[in-house]
Amino acid sequence: MLLPTYDDVTAAAQRLQGQAHRTPVLRSSTADSLLGAQLFFKCENYQRMGAFKFRGAFNALSKFSEAQRRAGVLAFSSGNHAQAIALSARILGMPAAILMPHDAPQAKVDATRGYGAEVIIFDRYKEDREALARGLADKRGMTLIPPYDHPDVLAGQGTAAKELFDEVGGLDALFVPLGGGGLLSGSALAARALSPGCKVYGVEPEAGNDGQQSFRAGRIIDIATPRTIADGAQTQHLGEYTFALIRANVDDVLTATDAQLVEAMRFFAERMKMLVEPTGCLGFAAARHAGLPLAGKRVGVVISGGNVDLRRFAELAAA
Repeated sequence: MLLPTYDDVTAAAQRLQGQAHRTPVLRSSTADSLLGAQLFFKCENYQRMGAFKFRGAFNALSKFSEAQRRAGVLAFSSGNHAQAIALSARILGMPAAILMPHDAPQAKVDATRGYGAEVIIFDRYKEDREALARGLADKRGMTLIPPYDHPDVLAGQGTAAKELFDEVGGLDALFVPLGGGGLLSGSALAARALSPGCKVYGVEPEAGNDGQQSFRAGRIIDIATPRTIADGAQTQHLGEYTFALIRANVDDVLTATDAQLVEAMRFFAERMKMLVEPTGCLGFAAARHAGLPLAGKRVGVVISGGNVDLRRFAELAAA
């Protein structure tokens, strides 16, 4: 298995020029005071389709051959990868079909259809999405692009952290949401190249800490689909590519509770006037509650996305 390198991240950045937004890096004096540190929030909730996933999807699809483009792309996702593939396919003029779980946020399902993709619903608690996707891709002759365990996908995701380091310089710590590991592994490649002394932390929901278990065990641990409000991180295991890169380049994997995610959602809405989905709050929740020595440090926090149903957001914020 040939692992991607930082060179693949820089090549992805070239392909994404003029397509992906260069998202803002925002500051908050209140957040700085809470942690006694300088925080730099990389706001991928302002990315096209509302999440970092556009970066990896467009990078992967832009490398398709003409024959692959004619046949189209197939993917599986709870929402953000689905939207990213659908939008990228529309831009590049190819058909797209997406397997989405029955309990995916309706806003994400509607947006995926709105971008022109065919949505196929399945039960994530009873059916194996990867097996379903492989079978359907073979039957239709489409190219399967998984949400994280693909060299071109994770290289594209790494461009978010590359932009962060290019803008603010070296950091002492970087907190990155962790589901299947595409964003974390790509971000770690950027960190090692651009800020070698930076501590890189992946953060996943406490209810679904397969990444943490895998990191500590030195092998991929598979778990049941976790029940958490962080729907973008309801993965059952890391990928072969992502696990190898995380093992080599990440300092630790942390967790955050659903209650801590709600607290972070409220903070972003009230103090920074931003709508952030629960998964996007993982990094800040851990930076605030994991008990790491961050006082006086320069700390990067990747906000992975803002695709949350407004009714659901109101329910969580009011709880």
